Amino acid sequence: MISWADRWAEGSAPGPEATRTRPVRTLDHMPGPSFASFAWDLFAKRGLSRLHELQLEGVQRYGPMWKASFGPILTVHVADPELIEQVLRQEGQHPMRSDLSSWKDYRKQRGHHYGLLTSEGEEWQAVRSLLGKHMLRPKAVEAYDKTLNSVVSDLIAKLRLSRSPHGLVTDITSEFYRFGLEGISSVLFESRIGCLDQAVPEETERFIQSINKMFVMTLLTMAMPSWLHQLFPKPWKIFCQCWDYMFDFAKCYIDQRLTAEAEKVARGEKVEGRYLTYFLSQTGLPMKTVYSNVTELLLAGVDTISSTMSWSLYELSRHREVQASLREEVLTVLKDRRMPEAADVAHMPLLKATVKEVLRLYPVIPANARVITEKDVQVGGYLIPKNTLITLCHFATSRDPAVFPNPDEFHPQRWLNKDQTHHPYASVPFGVGKRSCIGRRIAELELYLALARILIEFDVKPDPEGVSVKPMTRTLLVPENVINLQFIER
Repeated sequence: MISWADRWAEGSAPGPEATRTRPVRTLDHMPGPSFASFAWDLFAKRGLSRLHELQLEGVQRYGPMWKASFGPILTVHVADPELIEQVLRQEGQHPMRSDLSSWKDYRKQRGHHYGLLTSEGEEWQAVRSLLGKHMLRPKAVEAYDKTLNSVVSDLIAKLRLSRSPHGLVTDITSEFYRFGLEGISSVLFESRIGCLDQAVPEETERFIQSINKMFVMTLLTMAMPSWLHQLFPKPWKIFCQCWDYMFDFAKCYIDQRLTAEAEKVARGEKVEGRYLTYFLSQTGLPMKTVYSNVTELLLAGVDTISSTMSWSLYELSRHREVQASLREEVLTVLKDRRMPEAADVAHMPLLKATVKEVLRLYPVIPANARVITEKDVQVGGYLIPKNTLITLCHFATSRDPAVFPNPDEFHPQRWLNKDQTHHPYASVPFGVGKRSCIGRRIAELELYLALARILIEFDVKPDPEGVSVKPMTRTLLVPENVINLQFIER
């Protein structure tokens, strides 16, 4: 413990006095596992599916900062809110995320343009600025509540149809996956794609499966050196097939909408719309850029909704007093209404706190990363050379007992206690700064509307078999096993 405390103290942000008296250390002085040990953790001990747990183990072994090498790639891991803040405050004008090398390699191979998740620098900044006007401004996002409420109504109907005679719905994450895709599609295209129909269209179901496979293959293709793709071509082949279908799927819906608009113009009718594809198509961007951005926005919106909805109801089913309090809050705000609007959410602090707590326990992105290309940076008393991959261990910081007492407990009230403050960088599930999640406000609104409606309609109870579910890493953090819940009519 003393050794760990010493390392923690050394890794903390240096004050002016400390800077003058203590020399800045290089990465040679930073602790971390050997290459063999790190490779053993990744491949022999199922490390790729439990990368979130490796963060906690890294803190226990090495303190809040450590390095790990995999082949020629050196990564610095940062697992302390103050140190994460130091990194992000030095990220520069055009911050760069971790190099999604396999995603970029696919786009180069197929001749696609980059989207918001894959582009960097001024190319990224241009699209970010355009979309930010319609995805980050609260008033602009509120305009989507009627569209999203229509999707939520279909979800309620689907849950009723999916229940057993005792109210059990099996594998709720799959149901919420379809709900998430339908929701983001309605915002992107202002049209529905049938995810919540009794019989889901074959092409929509295939798109969902392609997203799932692609995220699994992302970890594998990025962990494999490129020369291994020649010896073991199957992972790369599956990865490309998934992306091919996702691009074709998005292109089909974009072209349908643009064709319909062109026909209206030809008839002399006025064309207007709120959906995001319309805004992108009017900006003069190359169509390849529109296709790439819409495809990436489609897949980015699905896991955020499905995982957070699943974990929220999983925890609420096991914490009946929180569920009862939350339902009372919703009914009090709505009075005689049964359909919440965007403006109602401001009066539902417990609803917001519940989603915050779920995202603290189960951040959809358990680790983010930065590559600072403009200069060397100093973090925690270490000099980190420019172009070094820095992994921000959000899962570890959000479960740090020094920041969150009883960190593994579901306790939404911790966010409502004005006497209990948390470091602002301790739980940042949507990221911070310029490269924060551009779809955050839309995702949160969809979550709030869906949770409120479900609690009005149903009493949510746990699986009668009492199965406990843990998270696993699949590029994103997802439930390891299926979550089954009872939805009892109120």
